[in-house]
Amino acid sequence: MGRGKKVITMKKLIIIIVIILIALLLIKRSNMTWRQSFLKTVYPLVMLKAKLFPNKKEIQVNKDHIKPVTSIYTLQATANNGTVIGLNVYKGKKILIVNTASDCGYTAQYDELEKLHQQYKDLIILGFPANDFKVQEKKDDHAVAEFCKINYGITFPLMQKSHVVRGAEQNAVFAWLSDAKQNGWCDQQPVWNFCKYLINEDGVLTNFFAMTVSPLSKDIINAVKN
Repeated sequence: MGRGKKVITMKKLIIIIVIILIALLLIKRSNMTWRQSFLKTVYPLVMLKAKLFPNKKEIQVNKDHIKPVTSIYTLQATANNGTVIGLNVYKGKKILIVNTASDCGYTAQYDELEKLHQQYKDLIILGFPANDFKVQEKKDDHAVAEFCKINYGITFPLMQKSHVVRGAEQNAVFAWLSDAKQNGWCDQQPVWNFCKYLINEDGVLTNFFAMTVSPLSKDIINAVKN
Protein backbone atom coordinates (compact mmCIF):
# COMPACT_ATOMS: atom_id res chain seq x y z
CA MET A 1 0.00 0.00 0.00
CA GLY A 2 2.77 2.39 0.99
CA ARG A 3 4.63 1.48 -2.18
CA GLY A 4 1.58 2.30 -4.30
CA LYS A 5 1.31 5.73 -2.69
CA LYS A 6 4.97 6.40 -3.46
CA VAL A 7 4.41 5.50 -7.12
CA ILE A 8 1.40 7.85 -7.31
CA THR A 9 3.39 10.61 -5.62
CA MET A 10 6.26 10.15 -8.10
CA LYS A 11 3.84 10.29 -11.02
CA LYS A 12 2.36 13.52 -9.68
CA LEU A 13 5.83 14.97 -9.27
CA ILE A 14 6.76 14.03 -12.84
CA ILE A 15 3.53 15.56 -14.14
CA ILE A 16 4.24 18.79 -12.25
CA ILE A 17 7.78 18.92 -13.64
CA VAL A 18 6.49 18.35 -17.19
CA ILE A 19 3.90 21.11 -16.77
CA ILE A 20 6.57 23.50 -15.51
CA LEU A 21 8.83 22.66 -18.46
CA ILE A 22 5.99 23.20 -20.93
CA ALA A 23 5.16 26.51 -19.26
CA LEU A 24 8.79 27.58 -19.56
CA LEU A 25 8.75 26.71 -23.25
CA LEU A 26 5.60 28.73 -23.77
CA ILE A 27 6.96 31.86 -22.08
CA LYS A 28 10.24 31.94 -24.01
CA ARG A 29 10.39 35.14 -26.03
CA SER A 30 12.31 34.98 -29.27
CA ASN A 31 14.36 38.10 -28.52
CA MET A 32 15.04 37.27 -24.87
CA THR A 33 17.16 34.76 -23.01
CA TRP A 34 15.43 32.09 -20.92
CA ARG A 35 16.25 34.11 -17.82
CA GLN A 36 14.79 37.31 -19.25
CA SER A 37 11.63 35.52 -20.39
CA PHE A 38 11.17 33.89 -17.01
CA LEU A 39 11.75 37.13 -15.10
CA LYS A 40 9.26 39.00 -17.26
CA THR A 41 6.65 36.31 -16.60
CA VAL A 42 7.10 36.26 -12.83
CA TYR A 43 7.34 40.07 -12.51
CA PRO A 44 3.75 40.36 -11.16
CA LEU A 45 4.70 37.93 -8.38
CA VAL A 46 7.82 39.96 -7.59
CA MET A 47 5.70 43.09 -7.22
CA LEU A 48 3.08 41.22 -5.19
CA LYS A 49 5.73 40.27 -2.67
CA ALA A 50 6.72 43.92 -2.40
CA LYS A 51 3.11 44.90 -1.69
CA LEU A 52 2.74 42.25 0.99
CA PHE A 53 6.01 43.19 2.68
CA PRO A 54 6.48 46.95 2.18
CA ASN A 55 9.62 48.77 3.26
CA LYS A 56 9.38 52.12 5.05
CA LYS A 57 12.20 53.56 2.94
CA GLU A 58 10.75 52.54 -0.43
CA ILE A 59 9.18 55.99 -0.82
CA GLN A 60 10.94 59.11 0.43
CA VAL A 61 9.45 62.58 0.02
CA ASN A 62 10.93 66.06 0.25
CA LYS A 63 8.14 67.21 2.58
CA ASP A 64 9.88 70.44 3.54
CA HIS A 65 10.45 71.42 -0.11
CA ILE A 66 14.17 71.78 0.48
CA LYS A 67 15.97 73.28 -2.48
CA PRO A 68 19.26 71.86 -3.77
CA VAL A 69 22.60 73.30 -2.71
CA THR A 70 24.00 72.65 -6.19
CA SER A 71 21.75 72.95 -9.23
CA ILE A 72 21.17 69.75 -11.17
CA TYR A 73 21.13 71.91 -14.29
CA THR A 74 24.91 72.28 -14.02
CA LEU A 75 25.29 68.56 -14.75
CA GLN A 76 25.63 66.65 -18.01
CA ALA A 77 24.81 63.10 -19.05
CA THR A 78 26.06 61.09 -22.00
CA ALA A 79 23.31 59.53 -24.11
CA ASN A 80 23.45 55.98 -25.40
CA ASN A 81 24.62 57.25 -28.79
CA GLY A 82 27.45 59.31 -27.29
CA THR A 83 25.72 62.69 -27.39
CA VAL A 84 26.42 64.84 -24.33
CA ILE A 85 23.23 66.30 -22.86
CA GLY A 86 23.20 69.27 -20.51
CA LEU A 87 20.37 68.74 -18.03
CA ASN A 88 19.62 72.45 -18.29
CA VAL A 89 17.68 71.62 -21.50
CA TYR A 90 15.01 70.09 -19.23
CA LYS A 91 14.37 73.23 -17.19
CA GLY A 92 10.65 73.73 -16.65
CA LYS A 93 9.85 70.00 -16.91
CA LYS A 94 9.63 67.18 -14.41
CA ILE A 95 12.39 64.58 -14.76
CA LEU A 96 12.21 60.94 -13.64
CA ILE A 97 15.66 59.38 -13.45
CA VAL A 98 15.90 55.58 -13.25
CA ASN A 99 18.84 53.17 -13.02
CA THR A 100 18.06 50.18 -15.23
CA ALA A 101 19.26 46.67 -16.16
CA SER A 102 18.28 43.98 -18.68
CA ASP A 103 18.52 40.85 -16.52
CA CYS A 104 16.69 41.95 -13.39
CA GLY A 105 13.46 40.80 -11.77
CA TYR A 106 12.26 44.38 -12.23
CA THR A 107 13.23 44.70 -15.91
CA ALA A 108 9.56 44.53 -16.90
CA GLN A 109 9.31 48.04 -15.47
CA TYR A 110 10.73 49.18 -18.81
CA ASP A 111 7.25 48.52 -20.17
CA GLU A 112 5.61 50.53 -17.39
CA LEU A 113 8.08 53.38 -17.79
CA GLU A 114 7.27 53.58 -21.49
CA LYS A 115 3.54 53.65 -20.72
CA LEU A 116 4.16 56.44 -18.21
CA HIS A 117 6.19 58.28 -20.85
CA GLN A 118 3.37 57.97 -23.39
CA GLN A 119 0.75 59.04 -20.86
CA TYR A 120 2.61 62.13 -19.63
CA LYS A 121 4.40 63.66 -22.61
CA ASP A 122 5.77 66.56 -20.55
CA LEU A 123 7.52 64.16 -18.17
CA ILE A 124 11.16 63.54 -19.09
CA ILE A 125 12.25 59.97 -18.30
CA LEU A 126 15.96 59.22 -18.39
CA GLY A 127 17.19 55.62 -18.13
CA PHE A 128 20.69 55.00 -16.80
CA PRO A 129 21.77 51.37 -17.45
CA ALA A 130 24.18 50.06 -14.82
CA ASN A 131 25.88 46.77 -13.99
CA ASP A 132 26.21 47.49 -10.27
CA PHE A 133 23.83 44.85 -8.95
CA LYS A 134 24.61 41.13 -9.38
CA VAL A 135 26.02 41.69 -12.90
CA GLN A 136 22.53 42.18 -14.34
CA GLU A 137 23.57 44.47 -17.20
CA LYS A 138 26.38 42.78 -19.13
CA LYS A 139 25.37 44.24 -22.50
CA ASP A 140 27.24 47.06 -24.20
CA ASP A 141 25.43 50.32 -24.99
CA HIS A 142 24.36 49.26 -28.49
CA ALA A 143 22.96 45.93 -27.24
CA VAL A 144 21.13 47.66 -24.38
CA ALA A 145 19.42 50.01 -26.84
CA GLU A 146 18.44 47.13 -29.13
CA PHE A 147 17.09 45.07 -26.23
CA CYS A 148 14.96 47.96 -24.99
CA LYS A 149 13.66 48.85 -28.44
CA ILE A 150 12.81 45.30 -29.56
CA ASN A 151 11.34 43.98 -26.31
CA TYR A 152 9.79 47.05 -24.73
CA GLY A 153 9.49 49.65 -27.49
CA ILE A 154 11.38 52.22 -25.43
CA THR A 155 11.28 55.74 -26.86
CA PHE A 156 12.49 57.72 -23.84
CA PRO A 157 16.24 58.55 -23.71
CA LEU A 158 18.75 55.98 -22.50
CA MET A 159 22.16 57.02 -21.25
CA GLN A 160 25.45 55.19 -21.59
CA LYS A 161 26.22 52.49 -19.05
CA SER A 162 27.76 53.87 -15.89
CA HIS A 163 28.05 53.28 -12.15
CA VAL A 164 25.17 54.56 -10.05
CA VAL A 165 26.36 53.52 -6.58
CA ARG A 166 28.84 55.49 -4.49
CA GLY A 167 32.48 55.25 -5.45
CA ALA A 168 35.17 56.93 -7.52
CA GLU A 169 33.37 56.06 -10.77
CA GLN A 170 29.83 57.02 -9.71
CA ASN A 171 27.89 58.85 -12.39
CA ALA A 172 27.78 62.58 -11.55
CA VAL A 173 23.99 62.64 -11.85
CA PHE A 174 23.62 59.85 -9.28
CA ALA A 175 26.26 61.43 -7.08
CA TRP A 176 23.94 64.47 -6.98
CA LEU A 177 20.82 62.37 -6.41
CA SER A 178 22.30 60.46 -3.48
CA ASP A 179 24.10 63.26 -1.65
CA ALA A 180 22.15 65.65 0.58
CA LYS A 181 25.08 68.10 0.43
CA GLN A 182 24.23 68.55 -3.25
CA ASN A 183 20.48 67.91 -3.60
CA GLY A 184 19.55 69.36 -0.21
CA TRP A 185 17.99 66.40 1.61
CA CYS A 186 18.37 62.91 0.10
CA ASP A 187 21.27 60.58 0.90
CA GLN A 188 19.59 57.54 -0.64
CA GLN A 189 21.65 55.82 -3.31
CA PRO A 190 20.03 53.11 -5.48
CA VAL A 191 19.51 49.91 -3.50
CA TRP A 192 18.85 47.85 -6.64
CA ASN A 193 17.99 48.28 -10.31
CA PHE A 194 14.99 50.46 -11.18
CA CYS A 195 15.12 52.94 -8.33
CA LYS A 196 13.50 56.22 -9.34
CA TYR A 197 14.17 59.86 -8.52
CA LEU A 198 11.68 62.60 -9.42
CA ILE A 199 12.82 66.18 -9.96
CA ASN A 200 10.27 68.97 -10.36
CA GLU A 201 10.10 71.82 -12.87
CA ASP A 202 12.36 73.99 -10.69
CA GLY A 203 15.14 71.43 -10.39
CA VAL A 204 14.16 70.31 -6.88
CA LEU A 205 14.46 66.61 -6.00
CA THR A 206 10.99 65.80 -4.67
CA ASN A 207 10.81 62.00 -4.39
CA PHE A 208 12.74 58.76 -4.20
CA PHE A 209 10.95 55.56 -5.16
CA ALA A 210 12.55 52.14 -4.68
CA MET A 211 12.42 49.39 -7.31
CA THR A 212 9.44 47.92 -5.45
CA VAL A 213 7.27 50.88 -6.51
CA SER A 214 5.71 50.45 -9.95
CA PRO A 215 6.17 53.38 -12.37
CA LEU A 216 2.38 53.23 -12.82
CA SER A 217 1.61 53.24 -9.09
CA LYS A 218 -0.68 55.93 -7.70
CA ASP A 219 2.26 57.27 -5.68
CA ILE A 220 4.31 58.04 -8.78
CA ILE A 221 1.32 59.18 -10.84
CA ASN A 222 0.28 61.63 -8.10
CA ALA A 223 3.81 62.93 -7.75
CA VAL A 224 4.05 63.47 -11.51
CA LYS A 225 0.69 65.24 -11.65
CA ASN A 226 1.29 67.53 -8.64
